[in-house]
Amino acid sequence: MNTIVPFSHPMYIMLKPAGSLCNLRCKYCYYLEKSKLYDDNKNHVITDALLEKFIKEYIEAQTTPQVLFTWHGGETLMRPISFYRRALELQRYYARGRQIDNSIQTNGILLNDEWCRFFKENNFLVGVSIDGPQEFHDEYRRTATGKPSFRQVMKGIDLLNKYGVEWNALAVVNDFNADYPLDFYHFFKDIGCRYIQFTPIVERIVKRTDGLTLAPGMQEGGELTDFSVTAEQWGSFLCTIFDEWVHHDVGEYYIQLFDATLANWVGVAPGICTMAKECGHAGVMEYNGDVYSCDHFVYPEHKLGNLASKTIYEMMNSDRQKEFSKMKYRLLPQQCRECKYQFACHGECPKNRFIRDKYGNTGLNYLCKGYYQFFEHVAPYMDFMKNELENQRPPANVMNQVFGK
Repeated sequence: MNTIVPFSHPMYIMLKPAGSLCNLRCKYCYYLEKSKLYDDNKNHVITDALLEKFIKEYIEAQTTPQVLFTWHGGETLMRPISFYRRALELQRYYARGRQIDNSIQTNGILLNDEWCRFFKENNFLVGVSIDGPQEFHDEYRRTATGKPSFRQVMKGIDLLNKYGVEWNALAVVNDFNADYPLDFYHFFKDIGCRYIQFTPIVERIVKRTDGLTLAPGMQEGGELTDFSVTAEQWGSFLCTIFDEWVHHDVGEYYIQLFDATLANWVGVAPGICTMAKECGHAGVMEYNGDVYSCDHFVYPEHKLGNLASKTIYEMMNSDRQKEFSKMKYRLLPQQCRECKYQFACHGECPKNRFIRDKYGNTGLNYLCKGYYQFFEHVAPYMDFMKNELENQRPPANVMNQVFGK
């Protein structure tokens, strides 16, 4: 009989209950085309039997008393509330004393009073995709018929606030909005959003035999999309917002990347896999039970198996997934290994590592120049906040300091 060795850290699998189905057609979306992997099945929704099997195994695979379920898309609200009520019933049945939490990602279009009451009553954390003020948001986030979506999203956010639902912003930084960092940041402050996740969009077009057109990470080649942010834009964007935040908003507004940077500075695990030394503990499951190494690596070559024939534990603890996890550090090019800020980003997400370093080695992050600019800029502030934490003082004390540049 095989002995199950527990995971050394929490294991997450984002579940896509409606696959890539969505009511928007955002120009930069990397997930819409994943439906081509499942052309043989037009009903892209998870069955009740598969949902129950996932919930049972997902809870059993955890080693901590808290279990987080993450519902992702596509658009998650294209499944009815009854689906999520059923999921909560199954969670309670299989919890066996564990604390179950739920987070859900949505574009906000379908939010109404009923959804918001449900989220409040069941303590859901809601992540809303919104790319800043109307001009920025509507540039790329439109419906299938080309109509803008900003006003509908804001109505949804107003309802979340009305019912006291905890929510955060998932904001994509692209070639357009990256040039207006303060307008971008002030917008989120104006609407009362205190938790913000910035995601730089970087995508390449390639020719593949499976019908997909976007390039997986760690492979060279392809044509960069026009909506991709440049490294220079990304660096300036981060530095400008950081200056505003570090002088006025530390402890009041939480920006995921800044928190992760401070964590690495202090020497503790950051809250996001992109800035960690290794990844691979956050997989994704499609509506039909296919499990992939990562949400950004939903390609046939990164499929770990299917829940119908393998357990979650077997797939996430497989040699294949362990190799995927180690790939991030193992394939760091020489320039990264020599970099004084390697500890701060660890090469960032493998999906963005497709250019050559100054020595001609493959695997350098496309955004490297931007990240280096950011780390160089924030170093004195991070050093100060690290010292405050080590002396059991609040890092927000940094706002009282002035650092010469």
